Parts: sequence; C-alpha cells; structure tokens
Amino acid sequence: MGILHDDVVIINQSKNEAEPSVITINCPDKTGLGCDLCRILLFFGLTIVRGDVSTDGKWCYIVFWVIPKPIIKWDTCRWELLKNRLIGTCPSCSSAFGISYYSSELQSSMVTDVFLIKLFCYDRKGLSHDVTAVFSKLELNIKKVKVSTTPVGTVMNLFFVTDTRELLHTKMRQEETYEALVEVMQAAIISCNIEKVGPEVTACSQASPFLSSAITNDVVLRTSNNVSVTMDNSFSPAHTLVQIVCQDHKGLLYDIMRTLKDYNIQISYRRFYLKQGRKCEIDLFITQADGKKIIDPSMQRALSSRLQMELLQPLRVAVVSRGPDTELLVANPVELSSKGRPLVFHDITLALNMLNTCIFLAEIGRHVIGDQEWEVYRVLLDEGTSLSTPRRKIEEGVWKLLMGWEQI
Repeated sequence: MGILHDDVVIINQSKNEAEPSVITINCPDKTGLGCDLCRILLFFGLTIVRGDVSTDGKWCYIVFWVIPKPIIKWDTCRWELLKNRLIGTCPSCSSAFGISYYSSELQSSMVTDVFLIKLFCYDRKGLSHDVTAVFSKLELNIKKVKVSTTPVGTVMNLFFVTDTRELLHTKMRQEETYEALVEVMQAAIISCNIEKVGPEVTACSQASPFLSSAITNDVVLRTSNNVSVTMDNSFSPAHTLVQIVCQDHKGLLYDIMRTLKDYNIQISYRRFYLKQGRKCEIDLFITQADGKKIIDPSMQRALSSRLQMELLQPLRVAVVSRGPDTELLVANPVELSSKGRPLVFHDITLALNMLNTCIFLAEIGRHVIGDQEWEVYRVLLDEGTSLSTPRRKIEEGVWKLLMGWEQI
C-alpha cells in the first residue's frame, strides 16, 4: 500500500501569470504539517490566494492556489526545486501505517551544520540586498549576520548560514556560491571565505534589556486591519470551529499555522479564501492533541487572543535613536521548533534599497520578549543617507514591504 513518490506533490503551473498555479499535496498527516508547508511557500516568495485542507488524522489532502512574485523569475528548475522541498517536508507514506510517524519532525530537530561566509568587498548602494538575494536563490538560510562598514569605503560581511541542500561543506557547492556572488558583485568583491563553524555561534538567545520599548511593548501600530476570531463548539460534534476574518498580508497562513503548531493544535479541515479588497476568510475545524474539542474557556481565550495578536502584528518595526545614530529594529516571533520567519533580512535590505537608505552596521540576534523568543534585526543606518529620508517614511516603508501591502 502507498502512493507514488511523484504523486505526493503535484504542481499544475498556470499558463497565465495573472492566474494562480495549483499545488496538490497528498500525504500522511502530522501536527504542524500545514505550518511547515506554508513556511516553504513563503520562502519561495509565493502568495497563497486560496487553500483547502482535509484530513482524517492519519492522511491529509491539501490544495494551495498560489501566485509568484512578479520580481522572481520562475522557470522549470525552480518549480521542480519547490516540489522537492515540499516532498521533503511531508512524512513518509509508511508513517500513515504507524511506522516512523514523526520521522520528518525528528529530522528537522537534528543539528544542522552552520557555515561562516566571510565576504570582504567595496561598499556600494544595494550591496546587502544583492548578497541576500543570492543566498535566497541558493537556499542558504541566514542565521546570524554582522555587516560592518569601514571609513575607507569597504565592508566586512559575516554571514552565518545553513544550507538547505546540505552541500556547503563540498568544494563544488562553495565554488557555486562564490561564482554566484561574483556574478552579482563583479569588481566590488575583494575576497570570500567559507568555513564550517560550531552551532553554538548562532545560539544567541538571551534576555533583552537593551531593546527599545517600541519593539518590546505589545503595541499595535501602522495598521487598520480589523481581526475577528470566533470559536464555536455547536457546529460540529467532534471539532471546534474557528472562524477568522482579517486583511491579507504576506505569510498570513504561515502566521496562523505556526500559532496553532505552537499550541499543538490539530486541524481536520481548513478553508482559506482571499476576497476582493484583500479581505480573507478562514474556517478551521480543530481539536487538541488528544483529539477532543477545546471546551475550556480559558484555553479558548488564550488561543483567540494569541491569534488576534499574531495577525494584527506578525512583525514589529521601529526606527529609533541609538545615541547620535539612527537604528532600524525589526522583530518576528520564532517557532517553538526554533525556526525563524523566512526572508525577513532579504525584505529589509530590499526596502532600504528602494528608499535609497544605506546600511552601516547590521546584526541578527534572538531575544526573549514576554513569554516568546523573537528574532531581532538591528540595522544601524548610514548617517548620510538616513538623514535625507524621514524616519517615519523608513519605518512605514519597511513595514509595508514586509507585510506585502505596498511596493515602495
């Protein structure tokens, strides 16, 4: 019994760029599978315009209607790579019959090799974004970064990355990375060195006494998004119905799925539909890990409140003073599995590039804010360019691009 490997994920590419492509996934179920799949789609820059999920607790059937970003060139190779990544996330077919049911989850918890890419180059406008775009295309995940600009116009970039393909230890993969960087940076590159480092280098979670209150306070800014979350136990004899109405944003389904995954909630059926005006309606039939409805009122309030907060403000953005300097702060919650949000630094550098604002220093760290671990991006802006662009414009521009609401 089983299903053919190629039939686990089927992608029907749209012939018209304005029409969505359809991704069908047919595989064994596991708690958090929806989150993991949505994370991959977000990493590949796909917008989910519609989605349907049904499962009996052992086997699930999922359909996503997706549209790629216009700025991303989608060829046959990229669609095939997406298919392979989705297949790799799905549990093996044998898990549906009680064998290695959590094999995929166990694999994701294994320690992944961390590499330091030490890139020394001449500074120029848009440099950081060009480099992060190369890493994104190569499926190199930035875990930590430190960018330092010298007074003589050179930049030392320290990127701590993991390789989705797990090949960065090989000479061929390192040469591929170097050649991709040279192609984009050309004469600006001075030297590039890639070496393996210990995972403890990126283990930087800590308390956050030095973060601005604009990031640490639970204050919702810059949004007119009205989020409605209702729960109903009378509609189904076996499930709690959660109905969500809100405005769409980049990674909306991912934010919902990661929240439910962190609460160890199982989804039996899900319907997602994007209406005119970017208004979204989501219906979720859910149970707790023990297969029972959510009856406890305190649990209902906690889950409802958490979903509302995550959808109102999935990221926090602030531009603050750091002594005489101007600092951009961006923070996003980290999954309990320790995975951060995809492409945040990529989008930050893109927004700053579009705002004609240069980076003087950049760091990524993890901090505990409240009862959650957050990934915090601290970007010290170049004094000359940051003074010419109003802080409010930088803050709103970065926020809107991260949310997918507006091209600057």
